This record gives sequence, C-alpha cells and structure tokens, in this order.
Amino acid sequence: MTSLFFFVLLFSSLLISNGDANPNYKEALSKSLLFFQGQRSGPLPRGQQISWRASSGLSDGSAAHVDLTGGYYDAGDNVKFNLPMAFTTTMLSWSALEYGKRMGPELENARVNIRWATDYLLKCARATPGKLYVGVGDPNVDHKCWERPEDMDTPRTVYSVSPSNPGSDVAAETAAALAAASMVFRKVDSKYSRLLLATAKDVMQFAIQYQGAYSDSLSSSVCPFYCSYSGYKDELMWGASWLLRATNNPYYANFINSLGGGDQPDIFSWDNKYAGAYVLLSRRALLNKDSNFEQYKQAAENFICKILPDSPSSSTQYTQGGLMYKLPQSNLQYVTSITFLLTTYAKYMKATKHTFNCGSSVIVPNALISLSKRQVDYILGDNPIKMSYMVGFGSNFPKRIHHRASSLPSHALRSQSLGCNGGFQSFYTQNPNPNILTGAIVGGPNQNDGYPDQRDDYSHAEPATYINAAFVGTLAYFAAGRSA
Repeated sequence: MTSLFFFVLLFSSLLISNGDANPNYKEALSKSLLFFQGQRSGPLPRGQQISWRASSGLSDGSAAHVDLTGGYYDAGDNVKFNLPMAFTTTMLSWSALEYGKRMGPELENARVNIRWATDYLLKCARATPGKLYVGVGDPNVDHKCWERPEDMDTPRTVYSVSPSNPGSDVAAETAAALAAASMVFRKVDSKYSRLLLATAKDVMQFAIQYQGAYSDSLSSSVCPFYCSYSGYKDELMWGASWLLRATNNPYYANFINSLGGGDQPDIFSWDNKYAGAYVLLSRRALLNKDSNFEQYKQAAENFICKILPDSPSSSTQYTQGGLMYKLPQSNLQYVTSITFLLTTYAKYMKATKHTFNCGSSVIVPNALISLSKRQVDYILGDNPIKMSYMVGFGSNFPKRIHHRASSLPSHALRSQSLGCNGGFQSFYTQNPNPNILTGAIVGGPNQNDGYPDQRDDYSHAEPATYINAAFVGTLAYFAAGRSA
C-alpha cells in the first residue's frame, strides 16, 4: 500500500465530506439499531416494529429445566451463541457510553437493544449456581434446515460451562457485556445496573478461577461456528478491563498486569479482543493521565499503525475502492469493529490534543477520522458499484441476504409450518427476499469490490449482530456532524 494511495483516499474522503454525497448518517444510525428487532428470540413485545417476525424459541432452556428465552439469533440462523451475542452487547454498550450524548432519541433504542440481550445473559448466569449457560440450539442440525425461527423443530439443546468444563472466554465476554451495560443503565435504572454489575463480578470471578477455553469443553457444538481461535487470555483482559472501568477496583488492574503483555494484533472481532482492550485501557492513560496504563496506550497505537495504509508497519489490505479488507469471510465485521476503535481513539486524542508516530509519520486524530469516514461511507454506498451494504438504506442494497426469516414468507402470510426442508425452495430461487431486514449489514463485498447478491453466498450475504453493533457508535459520531 503506497503512501500516495492513502493521501488520494484521504483527499477524496475530505472532498466528499464537504459535498452533497454525504450519506444520511442519522437515518443509518436509526436503521442499524432497528435491525436488532429482526434478530430477537423469545416473546416479542407489542412495540415490535419489524412486524414480519413473530415470537419464537418460547421453550428455550426447558431441556435443562431453566428459562433461557430471549436474546438474539446471531446471524441468519436460529441458534443462540452466547460468545458473539455477549460481544455484540459489549459493543452496543460501549457505543452508548462513548456516543450516547450524540445519539439523541436513538439512545433509548440502543438501551432497549442492550437490555434485550442482558435480560437473557442474566438468566444464563443466574439460573443454576456454578453453571453459566452459553448457548441454545444444536448448530449442526440447525444449519441443515432452512426454516423460520417461529417454526423451529430442531433440538434446542442447552450448552453450559462449569468448574469441571470451563469456558473463560465466553464467561469473561459475558462479564464484559454485563459490566459495560451496568454503566449504560446506571443513571436510568440503578437497581438493574446494580444487578448487572454484581452478576458481572461473579461471572468474571468464575472466568478467572476456572481457566480454560470453551471450545475445548464444547467442541463440535461451538466449532467451527464460534470456536475461540484466539484463546481466552484476550477475553480475560477484556472482561477485567470492563470491570475496572465499571468499578475502579485495583483488583482488576492487578489482574490485567498479571496476564503480562498480550498479542500485537491487526484485527478486532468477536474472537480477538486484544485491540479493544488496549483502546479501552488507553483511555485511562490519556484521559486520566494514569502512567500505569502507558503500555496499553502504546499497544493501541501499534495496532493503529498496522491499520493505517500509509504507515510503515501497515499490515492491512485495502480494495481499489478504499475498503479495509481483512478476511474473505464476513469482512465487514472487521471493518466496523476496527473503525469503531479508530473513531474512539481519535476522540480520546482530540480530548487531550494527543498525537503519535507511525515510523516517521506524525498521526493526528483527523487522519483516523478520515479513514473511519471513508469506511462508513463505503458501507453506505459510496463505493465502485454504488451498493449500500446496509439493507433498506439507499435505493441499491442486497436483496437476497442469507437469512432464514427474511427469505421465507412471514408467519402472518403463511401460518402453517414449512418444516426443516420446506424453505429450501425459497433458498434456491433468484427472487428477492420477501421480508426486508431493515438495517442489516451483510458480510460485504469481495476483495475486488464486487458483490454477487446470492443467498447461498453466506460469507458475503449473511448479516450478523456483531457487524451492526460495532457500527452504531461510529454512525452516532458522524450523525452528530463530526467529520475530519
């Protein structure tokens, strides 16, 4: 990646930011939050706006004689995987904490989405002493079917971790989600906030005391779907970082230090949390002037130097159209997550008039903001094929997304069950999905900026909660009129 490319990219995004090509960030923010209603499991409330969905998964947990109704389906399937769901919740909460004042009326919608997840995660953590429930639904069987969540007749197997079958990764991520959410609700529902924080402390203690990867305990039930490829040390650091922010208890700072240095990643995702932990901890170094966290600020800046295209240590590819390209499978999940970190670190830099170096280049906050804006604008339609990768945003967006409920006739139109295989008739057609999953962000284009819009192409056409959750904060930043 040449420096010239980056400056052309930077210049073009600055030109766009002053012209009429700006997408409507407020509309995108609203739709990005509305999407979560389409992913709801459990009994749906009266105010449900995505009306083609109906209640589902109403007996979840009964296999273990507990109530595990609620929560979200992670993507286009009908399984509840708690590792990505908890990460989704943490990112929604972080978005509300950093950008809530810029969200206007959408802050309440963000809180509703967070609470839909935390109500479920609280059940998972509190239903049975000594156990943390970490998922519902047999993914191997579910993925052989193409049926609406309202019709599910596949086993709703319940999965858990315990002292004898540990899962530090999923437990620490659950603790992160509950701790982050406790701060979101602190001023609006103090009783609920206290319950979230008390539960977060308990779950984090379990993660620390009984260390092990949940993939080892649950094997084919979570792999290869949400295997903990990065191990669990990153989640321990991430969970402890959130509990430190929520409590200011030095116990968590000492624990983080006891972990030693983490990896030096060039990615941030539901699986690898190091970069997120570094940015979160760097907040203390920058805003609180706490020199004990200087090493994490340095680690955050090393991460950013691996992202910026003009940096001598950059390890990040960009497409011809300017999109960050990390991995072929659901690339936009990395784009939204990394863009959140860039925007948030730039926010800390602006607040403290801080700059740093990548090699001999001085990095100013607006360099990060410009790159973030380019990614946001690309996702919303400013790209070579003029395709918005957010469903229902703009006039040209994915019409055949890999999503069971969106692709099949709604319950209101066809109440009789389609069965496990009945939906494949719709799956293999070229017809657009009958139900528009407003706000869903799909996996995105390939490395050549192409997008075939094929339902069976799940690596590009499948939406996921964690793609959207990471996009909310950045959208809120630009919706409030902030640009480079």
